[in-house]
Amino acid sequence: MTRPTTVAGLRAHLDATLTPAARAWLDQALAEAAAGAQMWEVRFAEAGRRAGLEHADTTRVVLLHAARAEPATLSRLYAQGTAAERRAVLTALPHLVTGAECLPLVEDALRTNDTTLVAAAVGPYAAAHLPAHDWRHAVLKCLFTGVPVSAVADLEHRAHADAELARMLRDFAQERTAAGRPVPEDLHRVLTRTAPAKKEA
Repeated sequence: MTRPTTVAGLRAHLDATLTPAARAWLDQALAEAAAGAQMWEVRFAEAGRRAGLEHADTTRVVLLHAARAEPATLSRLYAQGTAAERRAVLTALPHLVTGAECLPLVEDALRTNDTTLVAAAVGPYAAAHLPAHDWRHAVLKCLFTGVPVSAVADLEHRAHADAELARMLRDFAQERTAAGRPVPEDLHRVLTRTAPAKKEA
């Protein structure tokens, strides 16, 4: 099933899948977040236990949205959070931050070898704000760590006619081949997207 991409869609998904007890907890947590009560950050931390690990990421994203979390709050929650909490912050960025203020969080996640953080880091926020040089290296990071390139938001548009990305991909493939290691199939998928559009005759 396709994951909802809007906060309203995420909330509807939770309403349809959470247990009655978890829904009641979420209703209270969202009310606290909307009211600006500091308790909502405790709810953010306990989301895995109260909503279930399967729904924790989505629950945390809707909590952050209800709280209208600003970049300073997002940065603090990311810095202090577990890997799961950091992943939720990264996922929430396109719903909350219109500018590039939170790029340091994306850059930090891309320096890790936690594939769940890397996958969350290359979402729509990175697609909109990550500079070309850093974005190309993020794509390579996905290939190197085994994160499916389907996680890279707006790949089709950003990779199109990118000769530098094509060069980096070929170099990476040559290095893997020289070392006797397989070239990720996803590399070829990205490489085809770097080709410029064919001119009509």
